[in-house]
Amino acid sequence: MWGKMHASLLTFGKGCVCALSEARQALARVPGMCALACAGALLLMLSDGQAQGRIVGQVVTPAEAVLTTTAVSAAPPGWLAQFAGNPAGPPLFLAVNKQAQELYVFEQKSPLALVEKITCTTGEREGDKLVEGDLRTPEGVYFIQHRLSSGLDYKDYGTLAHTLNYPNPVDRIKGKTGGGIWIHGRGHQITPRETKGCVALNNDAILELDKRLARNLPVLIAHSVDWRPEDTNAAEAEKLVHLVDDWARAWSSRSDAFFDFFDAEKFTKSGDESFQAFKAHKVNLFRNLPWIQVSAHNVRALPGPDYWVTWFEQYYRSPSLTSGGIKRLYWMKDAAGQWRVVGNEWVDADSESLRAMEARYLLDSLQQVRELVDAWRESWLKADLERYMSFYGDGASQGGRYGKQAIKDHKVGIWTDKRPTKVDLGALDVKLHPQGLVVGFSQEYEDAKGYKDKGYKTLVVQPHGVGWKIISEDWRAM
Repeated sequence: MWGKMHASLLTFGKGCVCALSEARQALARVPGMCALACAGALLLMLSDGQAQGRIVGQVVTPAEAVLTTTAVSAAPPGWLAQFAGNPAGPPLFLAVNKQAQELYVFEQKSPLALVEKITCTTGEREGDKLVEGDLRTPEGVYFIQHRLSSGLDYKDYGTLAHTLNYPNPVDRIKGKTGGGIWIHGRGHQITPRETKGCVALNNDAILELDKRLARNLPVLIAHSVDWRPEDTNAAEAEKLVHLVDDWARAWSSRSDAFFDFFDAEKFTKSGDESFQAFKAHKVNLFRNLPWIQVSAHNVRALPGPDYWVTWFEQYYRSPSLTSGGIKRLYWMKDAAGQWRVVGNEWVDADSESLRAMEARYLLDSLQQVRELVDAWRESWLKADLERYMSFYGDGASQGGRYGKQAIKDHKVGIWTDKRPTKVDLGALDVKLHPQGLVVGFSQEYEDAKGYKDKGYKTLVVQPHGVGWKIISEDWRAM
């Protein structure tokens, strides 16, 4: 009889729900203490997480508020997070070792350095989180979203909590459910594996750690952690950084090659929008916008269980929109071993960060604009008509003249017997303009017939490929 009972238990452990009634029937036929032993074995199997099932009940944020349990899902092998220092690594990040019940603070100091180790507690059950209410802490790469310091139940959360972005796009691809995963304090001394899925610290510990925590800080959560200070995975990280640069250039170029960076099937599963809808929207913008600029700064990369995450400061400009924020791209390898974007996340920059992005954009653009203006001035001084006209867009205006041909005809008439002899320009003042950038500077001009003037020149330049074109030129006397 025990052999039949054992077979039923094994079947149940493999996820066959009907095996539970078989086990109950077998128990009814087993006499005395043997039945008690079998029942105990069944209960043990349920309690240690080997049976396949799920927790049911309402979950109120965070994951701590779980009501009833009907069965407990199986715990798959946990993630061994193996990582090392690399130049693209974040300057600061956290790692949670569920097996050791420890939280680590790492800093990228060339090499990577462990700067703090803190006792923590995680979900009551072993393994990666799969479904809502399964009492497990998720494993992967996550990011801090919000800081909560009021309205918290002191007993469960202490006086401080930081929310995480579980489920992330890869979690959604894998069909994982649930939410409300936080890093928080506790109103009592913590014990190992006592939460419903969150990562909890003693309250004084999280208050001390709080000075290091900020929005978008990465948090690796794993069954166990194996790290090295040396740059052992720098090559993979560097490859992904280059892919981000290529991705941004393809987007800026409004090229169909932009869509080749994505895994359409996985991308559809990872978010609220299908890849087909995403692509149709982008194609419409590519067709109707004269220019798009996308810059990616401070690209960072970290490995997850079977994916990598890159994130960076993205500054986007088009004639209809200017935006800035943090973009995260989640990468997985396709069947051919090529990295593809399977999901993405966006966090709007606050006003201060957006101003900083704008200032950096203007600073980066200044060098390009200075090169354009210097070359334009040189062609003007040399009366090099073809080169001079190459700096203007097709619909450009100059004073009361509209179109390249009108500008060209005007210069031909002047330069025939009044060639320039002096074109001196002052310092450039560059600002944002709806059509690109507006560039202002003082200008002194003389020609071979002795004519001279001094004024203030204003150019509006528009992005064109990897450079700029003049679309408007005005001058006023000084």
